[in-house]
Amino acid sequence: MANSSSEVITCKAAICWGVGKPVTVEEIQVDPPKATEVRVKMLCASVCHTDITSTQGFPGVYPVVLGHEGVGVVESVGDQVKSLKEGDVVIPTYIGECQECENCVSGKTNLCLTYPIRLTGLMPDNTSRMSIRGQRLHHVLSCATWSEYMVADVNYVLKVDPSIDPAHASFISCGFSTGFGAAWKQAKVESGSSVAVIGLGAVGLGAISGAKMLGATKIIGIDKNEMKREKGEAFGMTHFINPGDSTKSVSELVKELSGGRGVDYSFECTGVPPLLTESLEATKVGTGETIAIGVGTEPIVPFGIGSILYGRTLRGSVFGGLKTISDLSIIANKCQKEEFPLQELFTHEVTLADIRKAFELLKQPNCAKVVIKM
Repeated sequence: MANSSSEVITCKAAICWGVGKPVTVEEIQVDPPKATEVRVKMLCASVCHTDITSTQGFPGVYPVVLGHEGVGVVESVGDQVKSLKEGDVVIPTYIGECQECENCVSGKTNLCLTYPIRLTGLMPDNTSRMSIRGQRLHHVLSCATWSEYMVADVNYVLKVDPSIDPAHASFISCGFSTGFGAAWKQAKVESGSSVAVIGLGAVGLGAISGAKMLGATKIIGIDKNEMKREKGEAFGMTHFINPGDSTKSVSELVKELSGGRGVDYSFECTGVPPLLTESLEATKVGTGETIAIGVGTEPIVPFGIGSILYGRTLRGSVFGGLKTISDLSIIANKCQKEEFPLQELFTHEVTLADIRKAFELLKQPNCAKVVIKM
C-alpha cells in the first residue's frame, strides 16, 4: 500500500472568495504535511462568530477555507513530528506555547512569541497546503476546519483523549474556552466576587462557567435574547438581564442588581461598539475590571473616557489568556469528564454541503452552536 502521507488528497471544503461573497463548497487539493506538520481528517467542526467576520473582511485574505473550531484524527505526520502519530485525536488552536520565549516564561501572558497568532492565512513558512484548480487557498488563523482534511503545524494543535465527545471537543477549541479562560486566567476572578457577562453565546457562557468555578457569588448574564436565560442558568448564572425590557442602560441595570456600585468584573462578549463603555460603567469605581473579548467589524469604536478615568481597568484578551499546553489541556480534561454542560451549546447540526444553512440557523433565537458533520 502506498504511503498516504506523500499524496495529495482531493476533498470538499467551504470557501469564501471575497468580502460579502457567498460561501461555496468545492473540491480542493490538500498537500501532504511538511516536516513539522500534521494532516488531519476532520471529524466535526463548529461555527464561531469569527467565521462570520471571516466572510466580512477579517483578517482579509482570500480565497479562504473557513472554520477554526473543530476536532479531527491525524491522518499523516511530517518526518520531524515526534509528539503526535497517525490516529491521534486533536483539536486546532490558533496560538502556540513554546514554553521558552519571554512571554511564555513571564507567567503574565499567553501570547507566545515563537508561535504567535497567524493573520496571513498561511502556514508558519508562509506557504499553503490547500489549493483549488492550482490557485492558493488561505485559512482562518492557523487552520481551516470546514474541510474534510486540513494541514496544521504541530505547534498549533492539542492532542485530546479519543473518548471525548467530538462536538464538545470542537466547542472548546475556541469559543467556550475563550470565555472560560477570560474569567480563569485573564481576570482571575476572586471567590465571593460579582461578575457581569454581556452576550451569552458560547464565549459568554464560558465566562459564566469560569466565574462559577472560581467561586463568584453573583453572576449576572445580559442578553437581549430571552432564550439565553435558561442557557445561562445551566452554566451557573444567578441573575439575568434582558436590556430590551427596559429603557435604562445596561450599566444602570447591572448596578441595580449589585447594590448601586456595580460588579467587580465584567466581560464584554459581543463586540457591539457602545457596549464597551457600558461594560466598564457596570463595574465598581476604582477597582472594577473589564475584559474585552468580543470583536465586531469596526476597528475603531466610540469610548467614554470617563468610564476609565475613575480607576477602572480595561483589558484585552486573546483566547481568554489560555496557554494551549498548560491550560487548554486542563479544560479538555474537564470536558472529557463532562464537568461542563456543553450539550446545552449543541443546538443545531448541518452537513458540510449544507454549510450555508448554518449562517441562517445562527440568526434563530434558539441557536447556540451549529455543528458541522463531516
